[in-house]
Amino acid sequence: MNQNTSSTRDGSTPLTSSFERYLQDKGKGRGGDGGNYRRNAARELERFAEWAAGDRGDDDWTGIVPDDVDREPTFDDLDERVFREYARHLAGDRGLKQNTVQTYYRYISAWCGWCVNEGYLEAHYAQRASAMAPLPEDDGRKPGDQQAWTSEQRHALTRHVDERARDAVEAYTTLPEDTDLLDKQRARYTALKTARDRALVFVLAYTAVRVGELLRDPNDPRRRGVRWEDLSLDDGSMDVYRKKQQWDAASLPDPVLSPLRSYRELMDPPTERWPVFPTFDQRTLARLVQDGLTDRGERSEAITERREEYARDLLLALDEDIRPPSITTDGARSILQRLSEAAEIEIDHPKHDYLAPHGGRRGMGEVLVRAFGYTVAARYLDNSEEMVRERYSHIEAGELGDVATEALEEIDDVA
Repeated sequence: MNQNTSSTRDGSTPLTSSFERYLQDKGKGRGGDGGNYRRNAARELERFAEWAAGDRGDDDWTGIVPDDVDREPTFDDLDERVFREYARHLAGDRGLKQNTVQTYYRYISAWCGWCVNEGYLEAHYAQRASAMAPLPEDDGRKPGDQQAWTSEQRHALTRHVDERARDAVEAYTTLPEDTDLLDKQRARYTALKTARDRALVFVLAYTAVRVGELLRDPNDPRRRGVRWEDLSLDDGSMDVYRKKQQWDAASLPDPVLSPLRSYRELMDPPTERWPVFPTFDQRTLARLVQDGLTDRGERSEAITERREEYARDLLLALDEDIRPPSITTDGARSILQRLSEAAEIEIDHPKHDYLAPHGGRRGMGEVLVRAFGYTVAARYLDNSEEMVRERYSHIEAGELGDVATEALEEIDDVA
């Protein structure tokens, strides 16, 4: 994407010249380089630019530039008919669900609105009724945000990871004193990994913290994953960087505390700045240890010898206080996929064949709404009560249905 360095904004300005500045305005972090919205918007703008140039339409689609002109699309080429045609193009993609079409169009529409404010366009063509007419009706659902862990699924998964961690920790702590050092290290590594997985599952299952608030997001430098300094196990709280762009305390209920304490004791992090959920990726840790020891003046031969003394680079990193990064949100999904399969949990969901991280939060929301109502649930979920009522409206509908059934039964009894 080329950034427009000219202060002149007229109709001959190429569309792509506005993209980088728009993305910087919408991005997060220093310089606007981070954030999921920026990444997703960049993808959709690239697709729109390719379509406008005639590269993503049907065989007979030549783009929005007149056939007798050889140049890239400019703002002069945009009007409501262009956006109407793009809406028709998205709606005609049989692989997209109706709410996904709406979502993709909204990225382009937001850019169009920004262009009006910045002086690139005279009108917000994308929001005109004629432009949006080909779009399918939004069904009100967010893609992939409907899964909720049931009580049975939550218990099955937590029981599975608890048993795995207990067995691994016991196997490590009961090793004979004459066990080979590398064998001891392998047993400790296995215990650490299973204890980390158990702590992660329990936190996702019972705290209702968003996975993006808990782990590292490569697209947002402010979300580096929780560290031990962010946790207060005595108070039962954890500081997280919330979706509303500020730090806040989240609750750590009783079921979460024991797995975290056991895990911390086993890990014995060299400093409080260590991530609670570090990556166990071998390539990442190998590179990290190599670079860390090199920066400390170690020679290549000495580093190789040091690494050969350890069964896993993670254990060397612990001893040398070479701090690894937290696992990413994608990493958490991979872990839950592996654990869901190992636990043989039955999952009936159109999008996910495993217990996805957001399902733990949503499942906890179900429990809270049913037990304590919308107001308490909203506080725990760090959402507005209005949003919680909307997300969990099926609960109120079911309760009203029970009331209606009871009323009908009373009338029938009188009759």
